[in-house]
Amino acid sequence: QVQLVESGGGLVLDGGSLRLSCAASGRTFSGYAMGWFRQAPGKEREFVAAISWGGRSTNYADSVKGRFTISRDNAKNTVYLQMSRLRPEDTAVYYCAAKRAPNGSIWSRETAYDYWGQGTQVTVSS
Repeated sequence: QVQLVESGGGLVLDGGSLRLSCAASGRTFSGYAMGWFRQAPGKEREFVAAISWGGRSTNYADSVKGRFTISRDNAKNTVYLQMSRLRPEDTAVYYCAAKRAPNGSIWSRETAYDYWGQGTQVTVSS
């Protein structure tokens, strides 16, 4: 079992930056692929970014490429999402997710992930 706790959300102005963190506990973090997803009001949850357990592979949704960066620190059991040039349409609850993947695979499909955090709210004001 893996427990995930997100933090770092908040209110930011259009064009601002935030860094989200997701702290993992329970099992060996380094063997897990990690993903970030988000859900805006009235919309389905969507993929944002993913990173392989060793950090070599990353993937981003087109809507955030060039603005968001996913990274991880396995020594701290933490994955990060650095968000820059934020827009009002980035407003959502952001979730991190984990899936055991020691082979280095990553996924953008929500259904691929086994463990989820409770989310952190990000609000971008225009």
